Amino acid sequence: MSAPARVGVLGGGRMGAGIAHAFALAASRVTIVERDDASADAASARVWESLRRSVERGATDRPLDALAAAVSAGTDAAVFADADLVVEAVPEDRDLKLDGLRRVEAVLPATAVLASNTSSISIDALAAALERPDRFLGLHFFNPVPASALVEVVVGSATAPDVRAAAEGWVAALGKRAVVVRDAPGFASSRLGVALALEAIRMVEEGVAEPADIDAAMELGYRHPVGPLHTTDIVGLDVRLGIAEELAATLGERFAPPQLLRDLVAAGRLGRKSGRGFYEWSDR
Repeated sequence: MSAPARVGVLGGGRMGAGIAHAFALAASRVTIVERDDASADAASARVWESLRRSVERGATDRPLDALAAAVSAGTDAAVFADADLVVEAVPEDRDLKLDGLRRVEAVLPATAVLASNTSSISIDALAAALERPDRFLGLHFFNPVPASALVEVVVGSATAPDVRAAAEGWVAALGKRAVVVRDAPGFASSRLGVALALEAIRMVEEGVAEPADIDAAMELGYRHPVGPLHTTDIVGLDVRLGIAEELAATLGERFAPPQLLRDLVAAGRLGRKSGRGFYEWSDR
């Protein structure tokens, strides 16, 4: 299966821009919708820079001008009226996602697929607010999207079989591996990834070891390509905190965020995107 011809992305931050990038490389025409003109311009610049790096690395033989021309950004969700697929990629806030999904569904054709990039919020809970829950599912991309080989396809109880099949085919068209899971708290990746990260943060909090040594133990001892604290910096400490709070509410105290995580987020130490988390980042 080829990638969908017309793709929309609601939200053009790091994740949304990465999703737009992936579909542009797969020859889709992509439209990003943001909350205001400044955010739309920033999203366009983000995607352009990401595509430029892909061209420089030889990841695609398509010229940069052609790739960039396939991606546009604006503020009016009405542009999604001819989309085959729209992926919601706004911040991990339930109310924000519900509002965005409702707005998008109102303009989508009945045959289109609507997906959420949520990493922890129940697909069934989001689907309950929609008119066509059978055309809805989770497409959980991973950061950084261009380099990640995985997309978690989260199937809700109302998701139609043809929607699941189409999503799996689209993921393959992106050159990525689809892992299919049923809707459950944290799905598969977030639940396991956050459990490991929270325990690593507790070890730092308790003075068991320094972050670099904890990460090295997992990288060298268990062959993880990147340690849990380094990964947390890449994902964003605020994102990890939001997922942990969601999982603690549904799965119990074993996912309660450590105080150290709350303190670092309150101090603005969000990881790579802020320049400092468990590590110092000079390339943000």
